[in-house]
Amino acid sequence: MLSNTQFGGSKSEETTIIRNGVKIEGKITSSGSIRVDGEIQGDIFSQSNVTIGEQGKVNGQINADDITIGGKVNGMVRAKSKLILDSKGDLKGDIFTKNLAIEAGAKFDGKSKTGDSFDIGETQETKNSNSNLTKMPINVPLDKN
Repeated sequence: MLSNTQFGGSKSEETTIIRNGVKIEGKITSSGSIRVDGEIQGDIFSQSNVTIGEQGKVNGQINADDITIGGKVNGMVRAKSKLILDSKGDLKGDIFTKNLAIEAGAKFDGKSKTGDSFDIGETQETKNSNSNLTKMPINVPLDKN
């Protein structure tokens, strides 16, 4: 489903929503934002934001400007600007991003590299950069009150 709403006379960014119960196999490419509440078996490329909702599952690579993970992702994630791993997020794969935020309760098993922004498209440098990565298995316990 696409959203193309006008606010104050200016056109807002289009968002593609993959709803719970929808399963897609293959590569997804978009110039706008993508929200996944269903299941994707394949890679996601966005020139904007990608959000994986709590019910969302992705088995593949994610490349975008900003990425928020609240569901399950199995694959490499590259966020040009920032990556947020929400408290219910579960990521198994390597991270490349300028800024990384991991909330309490999130699960992360992989390597991460932060710092300079990374191009969204796949490069040979990224393919060969395993020697620059730091292994960071993280399982943050929930706050028990």
